[in-house]
Amino acid sequence: MQRRQFNIGCALAPAFFTAAAMNPPTAAAATPSPDDFAHVPWSRQANIYEVNIRQYTPEGTIKAFSAHLPRLKAMGVDILWLMPIQPIGKIERKGTLGSYYSISDYTAVNPEFGTLDDVRALVAQAHALGLKVILDWVANHTAWDHPWTSAHTDWYKLDAKGKVFPVTFNAGTPQVEYWTDVVALNYDNKALWLAMIDAMRFWVAQVDLDGFRCDVAGLVPTPFWNQARQELDKMKPMFMLAEWAEPDLHGQAFDMTYGWDLSDVLQKVAKGTADASALAAWVAQPPKAFPKSAYRMRFTNNHDINSWHGTDAELYGPAWKAMTVLAFTLPGMPLILGGQESGLNKRLAFFEKDTMDWGSFEHQAFYAELLALKHHNAALANGQYGAPVEVLNTGHAQVFAFRRALAGNSVSVVVNCSGQAQAFQGVAGAAKLDAWQWHITTDITTDTTTA
Repeated sequence: MQRRQFNIGCALAPAFFTAAAMNPPTAAAATPSPDDFAHVPWSRQANIYEVNIRQYTPEGTIKAFSAHLPRLKAMGVDILWLMPIQPIGKIERKGTLGSYYSISDYTAVNPEFGTLDDVRALVAQAHALGLKVILDWVANHTAWDHPWTSAHTDWYKLDAKGKVFPVTFNAGTPQVEYWTDVVALNYDNKALWLAMIDAMRFWVAQVDLDGFRCDVAGLVPTPFWNQARQELDKMKPMFMLAEWAEPDLHGQAFDMTYGWDLSDVLQKVAKGTADASALAAWVAQPPKAFPKSAYRMRFTNNHDINSWHGTDAELYGPAWKAMTVLAFTLPGMPLILGGQESGLNKRLAFFEKDTMDWGSFEHQAFYAELLALKHHNAALANGQYGAPVEVLNTGHAQVFAFRRALAGNSVSVVVNCSGQAQAFQGVAGAAKLDAWQWHITTDITTDTTTA
């Protein structure tokens, strides 16, 4: 048996914990059934990294971003998620540059970002390095000046006068919300389905894309996504991420959905309004019953959280590394928001140019070790390929511990979920973790039997 301790920049007490198990894993739980959703092999131990082309470099171009690919490969990134790169609508544009999600042409590149050839070169370079690339896809709505608004008005939701109108939520209530820069598509018209799928096919055919992250996926009928996935898989096996959190999306269309549920708990723990028991409760009773094969995306931040709710420092304070460790080791695929490896210290403007300050990439080694942990331990694989969680009793309300074990590999994690040093029961007696400190141990059993 080989044992490795992952300190990840944290000084640790020599003794780990001992505990009684809750919800112990069984052999059946670790074995996927024949009807489980079969994800592309390269996704099974993978992580995902979000790229905001506009803000990533001073130039804000695809070419300028491509210079970072060797660094990201060295850090251990597997999947690049590009936020929308298509032209942005000018009618009712928000701010100076507009929203990435107000698309005026599905099959073109925003000239501010570069050209289609630049995208081809980026994907080819990524593939040569062993990285995969998925593109943000906005199927629910378009910009006001998308050609379809005049050529195919019947593809849109119309008001009583037969006119397209802004995307509207909670109409007639005090909580009404308008997305004034975009107009909603109407999926009752099956001709729209064919055109939208054809536009998605364009990117697979033209740049060899590996999949899509689908914006507000739950606002588009699931049967459309099922058909789109079926057609796209005929070109090459796809990886599909839904910005939504409903189990039915995993039936045929999507590999992965958003895991806001864990993010919410982590924020509460960091703010001191919840303790280790909230994490144990999250493990014991997930908010929804997802299939065993469902990948859930785990994160402490993403572009929406950063721009509208706060930075890691605002949301987690000194707890941010401890919460990141949990997001990377509990079941799911971990997301890094581009810039977190340099301590992204501002809310990026959404409709303006607001370049990231990369500094010295001060946290890159921290993320690199977490990604290596994910890659090298079968127990941490995604979906049905990884191990379930065995919550462990540390004898302390502020110390959360768990183990994931599968096929001779186990990963044990203990985290102090408070801003004070805490003592707990370790394997050799009392152990101690300082404020927001953690300890990770991995065991690998090697079969040395010879014939």
